[in-house]
Formats: sequence, structure tokens, C-alpha cells
Amino acid sequence: MAGRRLTRWVVAVPMAGLALATIYPLVFTTNVAMKTRREYILDRFSLSDSLRWDNIAAAWTNVGMSRYFLNSAVVVTCSVALLLLFGSMAGFALARLRFRGSSVLFLGILAALFIPFQVIMVPLARIMADAGLVDTYPGLVLAYVAQFLPFTVFLMTSYYSTVPAEIVDAARIDGNTVYGVYWRIMLPLGAPALVSVGVLNALFCWNDVLISLLMMPSADHRTLMVGVTSLRGQYSDDIPVFASGVLIAAVPVLVVYLFLQRRIADGVTAGATKG
Repeated sequence: MAGRRLTRWVVAVPMAGLALATIYPLVFTTNVAMKTRREYILDRFSLSDSLRWDNIAAAWTNVGMSRYFLNSAVVVTCSVALLLLFGSMAGFALARLRFRGSSVLFLGILAALFIPFQVIMVPLARIMADAGLVDTYPGLVLAYVAQFLPFTVFLMTSYYSTVPAEIVDAARIDGNTVYGVYWRIMLPLGAPALVSVGVLNALFCWNDVLISLLMMPSADHRTLMVGVTSLRGQYSDDIPVFASGVLIAAVPVLVVYLFLQRRIADGVTAGATKG
């Protein structure tokens, strides 16, 4: 009994420390966002006297965070939709269709996971510029799809590999074409993995700064995270407004993760074992 309690404490204490280190920056940012500039200068670590929403309103309207938020919402929605469509189709093909070169293709996709974006950013920028896609929403969407598609295909292939082959064979015997099997059978069965990979890709795209900064140089087309980083230079003397912008960018991600954390974990681990 004593050994079990000691084991629990050994696990609980580091986990509590990790949770505190994760939660504290959000609490500190929220507290700073509720202060006036004078209060922050006098004591940045003290608790705010009251809940003030003036800084958040100023960041949302005067600084242009509302436009950045809309830009991110449009780009992330389109990118995730294309990633789920192409990733699920490729995952189904690699997991359940036998064709020459499928193993080599899957290994190539795995290899693409290990290529940092910094390696391909210059060729990508030149290709996008030649195609006239720089500083356009389609260009940024295509860049996100190209960057995160290998990860999506890998997860969907792993998940579809756990689906019994008898289900696919039975659907083909019933007269379904390959597209019918994908649309009527595999796509509904892949819903848990699709939710997980969709949320993860949404977080990747939402939090991205480098790709967006490369593809969207103009201020009007900035995404939310790029807009937040620009606040640090424009409002270096008004930290509460900057903290309000950070809070606006963080809250949607936090809400999505809190509501879907179990689905994310279940979908990611579903393809880990055959079952």
C-alpha cells in the first residue's frame, strides 16, 4: 500500500507542476489584459482590481483583430476541409487498395514528415510567386495543405489499416465501386480519426506564424497569429492591449481543445493497435 502511494505521489507531483506551468501563462495574460497601462507599469504581477474589457474591445476593433480573426477562420476552415478530403482518400487507398508502388509511396509520405518547412520555404515561395498566389487566400490554403497533408495521410492510413478487410470485401460484393466503398463505408467508419486529425490540423494552421508570414505579406491579409506578433511592435508601450490580442488568439484554441480532448486522444490512438 505504501509503495502504491509513493508511486502516485511520484507521478502526481510532476504532473501538477506541468499543469501549473501550462495554466499560469494563460492566467497571467488574462490578468494583464484586465489592467490599465498605469496598473501594469506600477505592478505587473499584482491582481487586477476589477474585470475591465476595454483593452479587449480596443484590440478587437481599433487594432484590427476582428479582421485577422476572420482571415484565420476562412483559411483554417478551407485548409482543414481539403486536408480531411485528400487525407481520407489517400489513407483509404494506401490501406485497402493494392496497387504497384503503394509501399514506396507510403514511405515517401513518411519521409516528408521529417522535412522541416524551413528547407522548402524558399522554393515554395518562388513557385507561389510565379503562380500569382502570394498574398492570396488560395495560396495560403495550398501551402497549409502541402505542409500538413503527409501527417494527415499517415494518421488516416494507420486508422484505416485497423478496419477489417472483410467489410471492404462485403461492400464490393454488394456492388459498390471503389468510390462507393470509400463514401458509404470507410468515410463514416473513419469519423473518430477524422475528428482528431481535423482538430489537430486546425490547431496547426491556427497557431502558424511562419507560413502565413511568408505567404501573406500585406497587413490586410494577415492571419490572427501574425497580427498578434505585429502588436508587440505597434503597442510595445501598452502591454495590456498586446495581452488582450494574445488572449483573443488563445481562447478559441483552448475552447476547442477542452471540448474535444477525449476525441483527439481516441482518434490518434485508434490506429496504434490492430483491433
